[in-house]
Amino acid sequence: MKKLSSLLLASAVAAALSGCAATAPQTSSSSPDTAPTRQPEKVVTPVADVNPAAAGQITLKQIMSDPQWLGRQPEHARFSVDGSQVVYDRQRQNSRLQDVYAAAITSPQQAQQVSLDALQHVSYEEKAVSQDGQTIAYRYKDSVFVRFAYGKTVQLTRGGAPLKKLTFMTDGRLMGLTGNKAIAIDLRTGQREQLLHWEFAEQPEVVKAPEDYIAGEQVSLMQYIARQRSDRQAQADQDEQIARVNPAVAPSTVYLSPDQQLVAVSVSPKGDKAIIATTKKGEWRGENDIMPHYIQEDSRIAAKPVRPRVADAEPENHDLWLVDLNTATKQPLSFVSLPGYNEDVLAEVKAENAKANGETYQVNRLPRDITLLESWYWTEPSIRWHDNGEQVAVMLEAWDNKDRWIATVDLDEAKLVSQNRLHDDAWINYRFNQFGWLHNSETLYYQSEQSGYAHLYTQVPGQAPQALTQGQFITDNPTLTRNDDYLYYQANKKHPGIYEIYRVNLKSGQNEALTDLDGMTEYTLSPDEQTLLLTHSKVTTPPELYIKPADTTTGASKITDTVSEQFKALPWAQPQVVAIESSHTSQPIYARVYLPEGVEQGDAHKAVVFNHGAGYLQNAHMGWSGYFREFMFHSMLVQQGYVVMDMDYRASAGYGRDWRTAIYRQMGTPEVQDLRDGVDWLVDNANVDRNRIGTYGGSYGGFLTFMSMFTAPDLFAAGAALRPVTDWAHYNTPYTANILNTPETDPIAYERSSPIYFAEGLQKPLLINAPMVDDNVFFQDSVRLVQRLIELEKEDFETAIYPVEPHGFVQPSSWLDEYRRIYKLFEQNL
Repeated sequence: MKKLSSLLLASAVAAALSGCAATAPQTSSSSPDTAPTRQPEKVVTPVADVNPAAAGQITLKQIMSDPQWLGRQPEHARFSVDGSQVVYDRQRQNSRLQDVYAAAITSPQQAQQVSLDALQHVSYEEKAVSQDGQTIAYRYKDSVFVRFAYGKTVQLTRGGAPLKKLTFMTDGRLMGLTGNKAIAIDLRTGQREQLLHWEFAEQPEVVKAPEDYIAGEQVSLMQYIARQRSDRQAQADQDEQIARVNPAVAPSTVYLSPDQQLVAVSVSPKGDKAIIATTKKGEWRGENDIMPHYIQEDSRIAAKPVRPRVADAEPENHDLWLVDLNTATKQPLSFVSLPGYNEDVLAEVKAENAKANGETYQVNRLPRDITLLESWYWTEPSIRWHDNGEQVAVMLEAWDNKDRWIATVDLDEAKLVSQNRLHDDAWINYRFNQFGWLHNSETLYYQSEQSGYAHLYTQVPGQAPQALTQGQFITDNPTLTRNDDYLYYQANKKHPGIYEIYRVNLKSGQNEALTDLDGMTEYTLSPDEQTLLLTHSKVTTPPELYIKPADTTTGASKITDTVSEQFKALPWAQPQVVAIESSHTSQPIYARVYLPEGVEQGDAHKAVVFNHGAGYLQNAHMGWSGYFREFMFHSMLVQQGYVVMDMDYRASAGYGRDWRTAIYRQMGTPEVQDLRDGVDWLVDNANVDRNRIGTYGGSYGGFLTFMSMFTAPDLFAAGAALRPVTDWAHYNTPYTANILNTPETDPIAYERSSPIYFAEGLQKPLLINAPMVDDNVFFQDSVRLVQRLIELEKEDFETAIYPVEPHGFVQPSSWLDEYRRIYKLFEQNL
C-alpha cells in the first residue's frame, strides 16, 4: 500500500482546512442540485428540544434536525444604503422568518437587530448613485427613497406602480421604469417627465387607406370626404410636431408588433435614445406541464404549474430596436454584422444523428436564433450604457449555446458592431459573463473563458482586448471602483479549493492579494470603497463575517461569532483534500477524503463515495459546504470506521473550461471514469476493501449514482440515488440544452447520457429516494425508471417517496428518514 501522506496536499494547504471562515458559491435551483427551488411551509423544531449527542457521539437524529442548532449564521452580508453600517440577516430563533442586523463600521461587532419600522434605512432591493457620487436613490419594497449629500433622506414614492431599474441621468435627474413607461424626475423641483412610452399594438392610422373599391371611389369623388381626411392628417402632424418641441406634451408612443412581448428596455443616461428587446409572444409552458400535489389542506389534489421539458423546447429569437426618443421612431438592429451569425455550428452533430438514421445531412447557412444573454444564472442587465450616454454595449448569445457576443451600437447608423466573439464547440458558460464600461473612458471590461479559464479583460472598442488576469485559475464577482483605478475580484489562485480576494490596478496592470484567510472567502466593497466586508468559512466551520480595510497591508477582523457551542463540541472529521492522478486527463481530480483514526492499520475498511449535485459545482474546496448535512453524515460514518470520498469529477466548477465541458454530449461517462480512479486511489492508499464501497448523491449526484450502478456494476457494492435525474429529455432547457443540445437535434447525446437507457445493467442493491413535490427534477423521473426496472425484472432495488418535499428537503423528519435509509443500505451491504 502506498503511503497515504505522500499523496495528501502539502502541509500548508492541509493546515488551511482547520480553523474558522464563506459559503461556497450557490448554484441556481434551475440546475440539478440539492438547493430548494422554492420555500414551502416549514415545521421548525425548537432548538431546545434537540437532544445533544451523548459522549461526543454524532447521531443522525442530531445532524438531520433543524439546522438552527448549528447557530443561525449571518446571511446576505452587505452595507447599508449610505455605507456607514454593516448589515446582514439571521434566521429568527425557532422560526423561518429572517431578522436584519446592523452595526456601525467603526464598531462592527456590536450589531443590533433593526426594528421593522427602520428597515428602509439599511436594506434595499436596488440602488443607484449619481454620477458625481453625491446622491443615492434606492428602492425598498415598492417605495423609492433619495438620500442627498447633506444627509437628508426623502421618500419619493410610496405604493402605486413601482419605480424600478433606477439610474441617474447625465443632467442629474433620476430615471426609472414604471409599467410601460420610462420617466425622469428632477430631484430639485419634483418635475416628472415621461421619456418613453411603448405599446404592443398596431400604430393607429389617422387616415386609413380605403378598404375596397367603393370606398376608394367615395374618397375620389366626394370633396367633403377628402377634406375631412386632409384635416385629420394635418391635425395629427401638428400634434406630433408639438410633442417634439413642446416640453408640456409627452412624446409620442412607440408602437411594437402586437405579436411580440417585452424582453428588456434600457434608456440612455442622456435621455435621447433607448434600446428595446422583444421576442415572439407565447406561453412559457404547456397546459400539460403540471405536477400533482397530494397533501393539501382541503385533502384534494392540486395541479401545480411547472416548467416545460427540454424535449418540448422551441428556439427563441430576440429583436433589438434602437429608439429615438425625440421622434418616437425605431430602427431594427440586425444581427448580420455578428461574426458567425449564420454558421451551421451543429453541422457535425446533425450529420452524426442523420447517419444513425440512414440519412445524409446538408449543411445550411440560415441565420441562427440569437438573444440577449438571459441565462438563469445571469441576473444582471445585458444592455449597458456608458455613463456619458454616448456608447452602449449589448451582450448576446446564440440559442444553440455555442456563441456569446459583446457588441456596441453605432447610434448614427443603427448598426451592431461586434467587439468580442466567444465561441465554444461545447457550450458557453452561463457563469462569468460580467461586463460593463469604465466610468471615465469609453473602454469595456468583461469576463471571458477565451483562455480556458475565466479571466478579466478590458477593450477599447475597435481594438484588441487586454488581459488583466491570466493563469490556471478562475476569477469571479468583479467590482469596478468609481475612479477606474481598480477591479476587485475573487479567485482561486493559491489552490483550486481556496478562494481569496484580489484587485488589479487598471493603469499598471498589477494584481495584488487583499486576503490570506485560506478556506472560502467572498466579499462586498463598501460604497466609499474603503472597506471590504468578507464572508469566510473553513471546512469544519460555518461562515462568519470579517471586515478589513480595502488595502493589502491590514488583516481581517472577525465581527460575528454565531456557531453554537453544541456544534463546536462534536468531533467533526477533518477531511484532507487530495489530488488524485487521472487516467484520462493531465489534470488531477481533487477530492475530499475523510479518514478514520489508524486507517492504515488492521483490516481493510468499508467506504462511501459521495456525488455532489448540479454537475457544475465545486465541493472539494477548503470552505464550508452547502452540503453541510452530508459533511456531518460523513463525520458520523468516519466515527464508525468508514472512509469517505467526495470528488470534484469532470464537469465540476473551479477547474476551467476543459474540465467543465468534458461531459459535452456524454454526461455520466467522464464522471464515472473519474469515480473509478477515485475508488482505485482509496484501495491503494486508504486501506479500503474494493468490495465494500458504496455510493450516493442527490439530483445530479443521484444521476451519477445511477450511471455508475448501471454502466459500471463492479464499481460499487450499493448505491442510493436521491431526487435523481433519469432521463435528460425531461429536464429543463437552460441547463440541459447547453450540454446535450436538444433531443430533436441530438437524440444520440440524450440516449448516451440518460440512465433509463442503461437500467438493465443494475446488479447491486439500489435505493431510490424521490420527493413528490419536486418542480426541479420531477417525481416522474423516478416513476418511469421504477417501471423500467420492474419490466426488466430487477429485484434488488427499493423506492422511498416523500409526499410533501420539494427538490431540497425542508422537513427535518424527511431528512432523517432519508438518511436512515441510506445508512441502513450501507450497513447491510458493505
